[in-house]
Parts: sequence; C-alpha cells; structure tokens
Amino acid sequence: MKNTVKAGIFGVCIGDALGVPVEFKKRADLKRAPVTNMQAFGSWNQPKGTWSDDSSLTLCLAESLTKGYDLEKIGESFVKWVKYGHWTAHEKLFDIGGTTRHSIARLIKGESARFSGNIFEEDNGNGSLMRILPVAFYLKDEENIESLYRTVKEVSSITHGHFRSVFACFVYVVFAIELIKGKNKQEAYIYTQKMALEFAEGQHFNPKEIQLFAKILYNDISQYPENEISSSGYVLHSLEASLWCFLNSESYSEAVLKAVNLGEDTDTTGAITGGLAGLYYGFGSIPEEWVAQLVRKDDIENLCMKLEDQLMK
Repeated sequence: MKNTVKAGIFGVCIGDALGVPVEFKKRADLKRAPVTNMQAFGSWNQPKGTWSDDSSLTLCLAESLTKGYDLEKIGESFVKWVKYGHWTAHEKLFDIGGTTRHSIARLIKGESARFSGNIFEEDNGNGSLMRILPVAFYLKDEENIESLYRTVKEVSSITHGHFRSVFACFVYVVFAIELIKGKNKQEAYIYTQKMALEFAEGQHFNPKEIQLFAKILYNDISQYPENEISSSGYVLHSLEASLWCFLNSESYSEAVLKAVNLGEDTDTTGAITGGLAGLYYGFGSIPEEWVAQLVRKDDIENLCMKLEDQLMK
C-alpha cells in the first residue's frame, strides 16, 4: 500500500491541474497548440498548479476515509467544501457542476447523504466518477462484489444516483483495484470486463443500460480511433476517454496529456485518467516539476500519509 495512495491521489490532482486552464477548448484548437506542461490562467484565470472541484471532492472523500467509512461524514465534508472552501486550492470554490450543486444544496438543508443525489437520466454528468478513486483504496480487500458495489453506489449517490453514474464508478473502481493489486493493464481490463458483465447479469440490471457500456465492456475501448472518443462531461464519455487514454499510453505524462488534449472537459478527463495512470506507473513516474508546481502539495501529501496509515491498520 506504501505510496499507492499518494500515487493515485497526486495522479488525480495533477491531471486536473493540467486541464483547468484549457477547459472547454475544442480538440482542434488543442491539436494546434497542445498542452505540454502546467499553465497559468486560461479558462478559469487561476494560477499555475491550481486544481478544481474534481480534486477538491476527491480530497474531501479521502479525508473522510482517514476516519473510517461514514457516508454522512462524507456528505458533511462536501458541504464544508461548498460553504467554506474546504479542500479548495485557494480557499475558494470556482467550479461546481449542476447535479453536484443541487445535491449538496439538499445536504445543506439537512437531507441524509443516502438520499441527496439526483436520480434522473439527465443527471449523468461525471461528477461522481471524478472523485471516486479513494473508494478503491478502501475496498481493495473486499471480496464480496455485492458489498463492493453497494459501497460504490452509496458514495456515487451522494450526488449522482442514477444507475449509469453508479455503474461507471463501479467499473472504474474494479479496474483501479486490479491495478492496485499489481496486475498489468490488459489483465486488469479483461478482468474488469468479465466481472462487470457477470455481476450485471447476476443482478438482472437493465440490459439497455449495460448496452450503453458496450465500447468498454463488450469491445476493447483501446482499439477505437480518437475521433470515436468523446471528451464531454457525460459520465460515459469520461469513462471511455480515460480508459482509452490510459490503455493507449506508456507513461503517466503521456496518459494525462493525451487526456487533456482531447479538449472539452479537460480537467475531469485529466483527473480520471491521472488517477489510473498514477496507480499504475507509481508516484515516481509523475514529473517532479508538475509535483513542485501543484498548489497545496504538502497538504495533499500529509492527507495521503494519513489515509495510508488508516488503511494499513
């Protein structure tokens, strides 16, 4: 477990920070002027190394897990983020998705984290997928797949309660756990496909919903051409893009730069890809310059050590 947490969490935050300055940019524009390093200002007018809501909510979740698993406490940490800028880069929130905002508004009014998430089909942005990685550390030794799914569903559903968002998080967490266990990319991917499809069948999940995951689960996402990979804020696009970038690269930096340069929801594609690439290639694979430029890197490192200690108990 040593440094795996650090590799994954820094992987998320740095992928996010690389994407923040170019969020909403078109792929064609980034082909002409690709991101190759940390940039300042841009889309959100933020200093170099600034991360967004993706990392903030990942860090809130990670911090909650340092004290054990308590869904209501995770919800409380999300409220602290909205109200007080808790785990923001500069003590101020500058980006929040609509579904996340509505769900946290319910928490602020006193709703339980079990019932706060939006549940309609149009509520399938990537706002729970972008923050779910710490759950993989917590569940890495969970052998009961139903129990694993239930926990992923609970954590996703604080904000995103529709099956599609939950199942996307489930696929990502299962894949991440296999990487944590030391499997190579292809082994981890094949195992994830088999596990997800068998579980879906055993649970009698809606086949129409599972069919939406066809590119990932029935086919090999890595074999698709780039023009068939979308990078919008839709949860399925984000999952497809992050797996595609990760499986088609040979290093942390190649994976996250590929992700960011797809355009559109650059910070989130970078964060989701970065989590997997950090886990797989290790903390030492992340360029030192990027780590040095990351805002609040010491706070993030301390949090990672706390979470590692908790999980090794």
